[in-house]
Amino acid sequence: MRADQVIIEPILSEKSSYARELECKKYTFKVDPRANKFEIMNAVKEIFKVNPTACNVMNMAGKPKFSRGKGGYIKGYTSNWKKAIVTLSKGEVIDAIEGV
Repeated sequence: MRADQVIIEPILSEKSSYARELECKKYTFKVDPRANKFEIMNAVKEIFKVNPTACNVMNMAGKPKFSRGKGGYIKGYTSNWKKAIVTLSKGEVIDAIEGV
């Protein structure tokens, strides 16, 4: 799998921005469900030119959603996805996400 196929998008939430501001420099990404830790770390290294030291991966379950249609309420779910939290070496930052 190519590096641009592994990382789908960065997650820019209040919780993830708090983790980025600490000394440990943890960045959160939405990744391909078939990717493993080593592929994710290599993709971050190739795309952003930084040295990741650790990677934590978790599968996120889809949330229930309701919508109103012509026949009444329609119940459904959002799709499942995979989240990766990548820790960088001390002193390194990803400029594309930090906005520098």
